[in-house]
Amino acid sequence: MNTANTDSRINTNNATILIADDDEDIRLALDLLLSANGYKIIEASDAKQVVLQTQRQKPDLVLLDMNFSRDTTSGQEGLDILKQLQQSNIPTILMTAWGSIELAVKGLQQGACDFIEKPWNKAKLLNSISQQLSHNRLKQEHQGYRQLLSSKQSENSNSKNWIAGSAAMQAIEQLVMQIAPTDANVLILGENGSGKSLLAERIHQLSNRQDNPFIAVNMAAIPESLFESELFGHQKGAFTDAKQHRVGRFQLAEQGTLFLDEIGSMPLNLQPKLLRVLETGQYEILGSSQTEQANIRLISATNANLNQLLKDGEFRQDLLYRLNTLVITMPALRERLDDMQPLSENFIQHFSQKYQKANLTLSGVALEKLKQHSWPGNIRELSHVIERAVLLATTTEIGVQQLLLDATDTASNEVTLQPLDQAEQQLIKKAMQVTNGQVIEAAKILDISRNALYRRLDKYHICYE
Repeated sequence: MNTANTDSRINTNNATILIADDDEDIRLALDLLLSANGYKIIEASDAKQVVLQTQRQKPDLVLLDMNFSRDTTSGQEGLDILKQLQQSNIPTILMTAWGSIELAVKGLQQGACDFIEKPWNKAKLLNSISQQLSHNRLKQEHQGYRQLLSSKQSENSNSKNWIAGSAAMQAIEQLVMQIAPTDANVLILGENGSGKSLLAERIHQLSNRQDNPFIAVNMAAIPESLFESELFGHQKGAFTDAKQHRVGRFQLAEQGTLFLDEIGSMPLNLQPKLLRVLETGQYEILGSSQTEQANIRLISATNANLNQLLKDGEFRQDLLYRLNTLVITMPALRERLDDMQPLSENFIQHFSQKYQKANLTLSGVALEKLKQHSWPGNIRELSHVIERAVLLATTTEIGVQQLLLDATDTASNEVTLQPLDQAEQQLIKKAMQVTNGQVIEAAKILDISRNALYRRLDKYHICYE
């Protein structure tokens, strides 16, 4: 039994294929082959019929002969029809008995999915058809995801959370207004919890791509083995665990913005894969031979010292050049104390709604206490402090007592000498407690990689999900 033929019958979903060829024998041979493999067949013998059949029958794929009676060698007639088919977004595989690399390149450049030379290899033809149909279904799913993301994005717009009253943030805002309308790549630097992702969303909201998705990826959270699948997607069966199609982040962000957070944690051996798509705009979905062209605006962020990583040979200089066309350093919370009150009030409003506590206000003494704190965890830490204060509030006013900063400050100023392993274990338990067991967030607070934290959790037998 021919296994290639058997595999091609899987998941055809009764797809309709238009065979466009002026040779009746060719059409008959293809009809017999494809019908036996589960496809519904319609035919066209000239250019006019091709257009009419695609409009009326709306086939899932077209097998298009390059040369009809008007022109038997150049392939120009097929290329002319291909242009019309591209307006209908129907995947097209070209066929010709006069195959050449030059002609194949022309067809692929004009939007054809693949190129088959007559006489065809049955297994190769069936595999190409199956692959292109799968790819087209993936594109349709991708479009559905994009529409869903766009609607969710408009619902969850963070514009009301963007606060830039301090001098440091006003300088950032002025720069954002200048660069947002461009498509230049942006690298955002700053401490953990300083609001780098919020800044990335702000740039997107003020860009010409604002009506398209903003897709964020935490690079530190992607296992090395799943890197290509996560960013570029995969087709069902592309590898052992590929049980279904997966849409990659580059596809989801098409015509929008792709935000690569924690870019400094990206392993050196994976960096060339990202560099290639940034240099050429091209990538392949795993399991597909078709090259995709990315149309995204790239924003990346890190708290790592990239210059030191360069010196240590852990980050590629050519990749950094692609990322840092424009660089913005997000100020730490201690450098923008004039924003403390509006930031705090914004968090109070948010958590009051979440926990159904109305009309909460911040006392003047409590505000001064917030300004005196060192905020090693920046805005993320402020969010945790305010959330806890809202939960502890028994009146309509949040006071110093509800902030619980005295205990935190005292603990930070008193260092108890103890075995290093014991101190490390306590820090990890505290970070896991503060982040409600979120390993990635705890790793950020501890300023170590996610994998390093997992190793320590296992070492100290600390439970995690």
